[in-house]
Amino acid sequence: MAEKTENAVKYHKSFYSCSASVLCAFADEAGMDKEQAKTAAAPFAGGKMGKCGAVMAAEYVLASKYGKDTDKINEFETEFISRNKSVMCRELKSGLRSCRGCVTDSAEILEEMLGKG
Repeated sequence: MAEKTENAVKYHKSFYSCSASVLCAFADEAGMDKEQAKTAAAPFAGGKMGKCGAVMAAEYVLASKYGKDTDKINEFETEFISRNKSVMCRELKSGLRSCRGCVTDSAEILEEMLGKG
């Protein structure tokens, strides 16, 4: 497991929300510090917007880094869906994937994508 993915999992084990876990681990990539990331992640937590909060946080990082590049968002979602069958929180929590698993997968995919440039 790569460093930022490990950090995301560590944050989640420390009771950060799914979205805060991912966004805090990648805060530098989004041009913010950890406290700003926690605040920015709050609206995404717990599927408040329908989509998984960990997915929303990863997409926030991609948008911060690449602008409104829908290809990057689509690439991320395609990979996440290939692993988990959905990006919707309610569907994931109904037995497809645990919150920790979503944090791990979101962070792994994001770290891989950022490594490719």
